Amino acid sequence: MKAQTVNFDQLIKRGCGIDVHKNLIVASIRGEGIREETRSYDGFTGSLEQLRDWLKENGITHVAMESTGVYWKPVYNILEEDFEIILVNARHIKNVPGHKTDKKDSSWISKLLLCGLLKGSFIPPRHIRELRDLTRYRRKVIEQAASEKNRIQKILEDANIKLSSVVSDMSGAVATRIVNALIGGEDDVEELVKFHHGKMRCSKAELAASLRGGLTAHHRFMLGAIKESMADKERLVAKLDAQIETLLREN
Repeated sequence: MKAQTVNFDQLIKRGCGIDVHKNLIVASIRGEGIREETRSYDGFTGSLEQLRDWLKENGITHVAMESTGVYWKPVYNILEEDFEIILVNARHIKNVPGHKTDKKDSSWISKLLLCGLLKGSFIPPRHIRELRDLTRYRRKVIEQAASEKNRIQKILEDANIKLSSVVSDMSGAVATRIVNALIGGEDDVEELVKFHHGKMRCSKAELAASLRGGLTAHHRFMLGAIKESMADKERLVAKLDAQIETLLREN
């Protein structure tokens, strides 16, 4: 039995399908009044601007491309002001019946685009994308700072100093002052116990017992390096917070 051919109505007059790779951009145009054509570009800005100009010369109104890793972003940044762009999940394209090979990816995407068979992903405005970059990076930096705090406790445990067993918060004022004093070379337990105050859950004797260990020069160096790293991250978080506030005010 002969297979039937299904034809779809053309919903978009002129469109472009783009197959995006790290260093190769393959674009195919088709539509009313223009010849179907495929051209290749590299990922550099100048080349992408040539792609934009070629699409404008041919009256292209819609562009579709796969959301491949982060490689689609430079293409999108160059084209977003001049065209309606549909960013498509690669799995969606594969689920559409048809013949799709690596050599004809862009042509197949352009065909699906004109027929209205592609479902685009939501792409927020530029300022929202920038805000998302900032907040995601801020979260990563905070996670890194938390890891550094855990490293301090591990160094103290390696030196047989059980400070975390007697204080409620290793980031609190007392623990911070004691650690800073240890880094500074203080090894007299009686001097360190002077940071104790009445609101602490442990007694002076318990604090003193927790501080009797074997802190070496190596331990002090590691503690100092970790504290510097934490301070750098705190400054970076403050810088990110300021930029986030600026972006929110401007938009």
